[in-house]
Amino acid sequence: MAGYSDEKQKHLNALRRVEGQVRGLARMVEEDQYCIDVLTQVSAATRALQSVALNLLDEHLAHCVTDAARQGDDAALDEKLAEAQAAIARLVRS
Repeated sequence: MAGYSDEKQKHLNALRRVEGQVRGLARMVEEDQYCIDVLTQVSAATRALQSVALNLLDEHLAHCVTDAARQGDDAALDEKLAEAQAAIARLVRS
């Protein structure tokens, strides 16, 4: 089971909002709206996606990493921590 299963609907709702924002961005470009207004909306969509990513990362740490630690499986724990570190690095670079 995925670590975010308990919050799945919350994540889906947030992603659907982002999807709507992106469709709105496309409409803005199609309508030749002012570039700064488009960039402002791009920033808002980016922040919304980052929020989803951080929530998923929190849940990975709280569930997947914690479960591996509780099971006492050092290899599994190392793997889960490496996954989290790689995800954090990707988020920081984006």
